[in-house]
Amino acid sequence: MSATGPRYSAWSLLRARFAGSGFWKPLWSGATLKDAYDVVIVGAGGHGLATAYHLARDHGIKRIAVLEKRLVGYGNVGRNTTIVRSNYLLPENHYFYEDSLRRWEQLSKELNYNVMYSPRGVLDLALSDGEMIGLARRGNAMRLAGIDAELLDRPGVLKFAPELVASRRRFDIVGGLLQPRGGTVRHDAVAWGYARAATALGVDIIEDCEVTGLRTAAGLATGVETSRGYVAADRIVFAVAGHTGAVGDMLGIRLPVETHLLQAMVTEPIKPLVNSVLIYVPPHAEVYITQSDRGGLVMGGFLDGYPSYTREGQWYRLEDVVETAVALLPQIAGLKILRHWAGTNDMTMDGSFIIDRLRYDNVFLNGGWCYGGFKAIPASGAACARFVATGTAPDLIRAHGLGRFASGHLLDERGGGPFPVRQ
Repeated sequence: MSATGPRYSAWSLLRARFAGSGFWKPLWSGATLKDAYDVVIVGAGGHGLATAYHLARDHGIKRIAVLEKRLVGYGNVGRNTTIVRSNYLLPENHYFYEDSLRRWEQLSKELNYNVMYSPRGVLDLALSDGEMIGLARRGNAMRLAGIDAELLDRPGVLKFAPELVASRRRFDIVGGLLQPRGGTVRHDAVAWGYARAATALGVDIIEDCEVTGLRTAAGLATGVETSRGYVAADRIVFAVAGHTGAVGDMLGIRLPVETHLLQAMVTEPIKPLVNSVLIYVPPHAEVYITQSDRGGLVMGGFLDGYPSYTREGQWYRLEDVVETAVALLPQIAGLKILRHWAGTNDMTMDGSFIIDRLRYDNVFLNGGWCYGGFKAIPASGAACARFVATGTAPDLIRAHGLGRFASGHLLDERGGGPFPVRQ
């Protein structure tokens, strides 16, 4: 057995073929909740599982529990459009997401689990000369940081994405910014891969275990109240995706976060059409489209536009996304939507994430991911684990503390001001 669990290989598949039922064992279920741990992580999504994995692997911490209200992979890690990229403007963001993208490139090998990283390219489309100037600025910042970026004129865009040749548009394409190494990763495989690897390192993953409160004494947190009883912990990490605001309420802190719904949908399968990730933002609308390995077109757009925890997306936003997709690719107008879902996004007031202590020296928050949560998982797990293990935030996340909202040193990636904005 390797450090990431039973070794997957062609040979193990052959052995399984002749061994019959029972060859494959459950990978993370069955752990018994203990009375005390060195670290308790609340939330078994991508960030929580990756943090647990790196705490165990990189820092040798032995007693770690990941507590999940429902099931591994049930939350936002399995409710996104699978896009990974590092095409950000601000250094505090593009260095972080580039670290994550480099980790994505090696993650299947590291975990011995195929997360299906596909570097098919992420193409932001420009609809005016002014937008081309903005994309050029972002691309130049990326290139100065050693990150791949190519500014394409209209012929270059149509050569890279010939599916866009088909028609005239009200808001036509004048160029685009391409990050060739950007692409997609299978979301649920990420959760399963990290859960498997963490379990093999001794991490207890406890499903159906809701955290309902925090116990404190002498100015420190001593443990968490759960639906299965009290659990003592030396350090506690909250990585709860769209429920970050609720954690603030639990601790008596008002966080600079709003929870909004973000919808996604997938069409019936068709023959290969879209070979990259296309991002198209005409006035007052947005769509990003990619094609899954099964042939369905996966797409999403703006937030629904109001705070909610319901996970019930609104029809008007679905309609906006579909209309914009058809405006970009008229040839898909006859397709049927097969599935449609919504996830809860914890949107900060500057559009950038938060990894910091939360009220107590031994309580940590990993949240406020806005639109960037899925693509950030590998870098987030490594950086957060180092922070928790050493007590010092690594340089990669030093600027992403809560203090920036008090000091005014915001990381406003879009330049849109103090609002929960798109990145």
